[in-house]
Amino acid sequence: MTTRLNSYALAGALLASGALISGHASAGVRACTFPGSPSTVLDEAVAREAFHTAGIALTLAPGGFASSDDDGVSLKELDKALARKCDVIAGFPRSTVADGSDSKLRFSRAYLHSGYVSVTMPETAVHKDGAETVAATYASPAQLIAVQQPNVKLDLENTAELTVDAVANGHAQRAIVWYPAVVAYTNTHPERRFKIAQTASPYADWQLVFAFGKNGAALQPRIDAALRKMESDGRLAALTRDWTLPRAAQASAPGAAAFAYRDGPRGAGFKSSVMRAGGREMDRGHIVKVDAVVSADVPGFDRGQVAHGKTLYSSACAKCHGPELQGLNAPALRGPSFAPEGHSKLTIGGVYGYMANNMPADRPGKMKPQDYADIMAFLLYSNGYSAGKSKLTDEAARASSRPLTAGTSLNAGAAQ
Repeated sequence: MTTRLNSYALAGALLASGALISGHASAGVRACTFPGSPSTVLDEAVAREAFHTAGIALTLAPGGFASSDDDGVSLKELDKALARKCDVIAGFPRSTVADGSDSKLRFSRAYLHSGYVSVTMPETAVHKDGAETVAATYASPAQLIAVQQPNVKLDLENTAELTVDAVANGHAQRAIVWYPAVVAYTNTHPERRFKIAQTASPYADWQLVFAFGKNGAALQPRIDAALRKMESDGRLAALTRDWTLPRAAQASAPGAAAFAYRDGPRGAGFKSSVMRAGGREMDRGHIVKVDAVVSADVPGFDRGQVAHGKTLYSSACAKCHGPELQGLNAPALRGPSFAPEGHSKLTIGGVYGYMANNMPADRPGKMKPQDYADIMAFLLYSNGYSAGKSKLTDEAARASSRPLTAGTSLNAGAAQ
């Protein structure tokens, strides 16, 4: 659901009245933040000030999410947290490519506009020859931005802090990371200084908002009015000053044409490989750090799913991963480079979970669960798995901890 903004006059009247929302006057509103978010300090500070300004009692509720992994937090996990432990989530990231509009959430106006930046050490010279090692956080927009840049070796890290640390310690020459992560890192390591440049990508620009659950219709206009008041009297600028992208970095943004995304095959001179966090280089197209889930059985799928999955893949995935799954603007999805034997951490459930939460890149997580399951059936078939009589479901795909390895019948899926 998109943000529904009441008029400034109405919201201001609600704010000035001081009338508390029924059910929150005594218990207070519970606010959660995302686990491990680099902007938690900012999110909590803005939440305290905004709710105080609105005259609404606030309780910060750490641990609102049961768990966190490399694939981030799904909409299902958001709904569960808002139903049980939180009334509002502070620090919810929104952008034009991931605005949460397909959820049941309501959103406040933004309290911080920031973006993904290119980070180097101040003394780093401009890289000219050979592949440049670029660090990015696994399964984040940073990875999507970095993988599209020419002549790079991609160093995937588990957290934003480790991504910045890769540059600070000389493991990578450059990093693509969300700017608040740089702020959080320098707050912890004040001796470090970095050179910041803005990136140009559809995935670079983000804003932080409050996301509301079932009481959003009552809370949202109150908080919007509070944020407007804080903006007008300078309090919001004072809270966010250190977290806002510096003007010098904004002026350094490269031309968008240099970072065109999903625009066909790369040129013949384009080179891109991926490195593990430890520094070992991997083949192009490798997916890393996918954890096992529950079941060790290979989930079944039928030929009808393979056919439907191929149709969906052709319309939603082939423009990046190639019509034959060979990889174009994104990694290959078939063969040993994608699923080599012995890579036990690349599981069916892990790959499916990553795909269902993060793909397609221009509409992450917005397809129907059964459509994702059908695409997974097509990927399995394309990597040598045999179709049967049972139907692959979203639940079965997510639950499988069976290692995904490419078989010998690699042309079967493409020929279906």
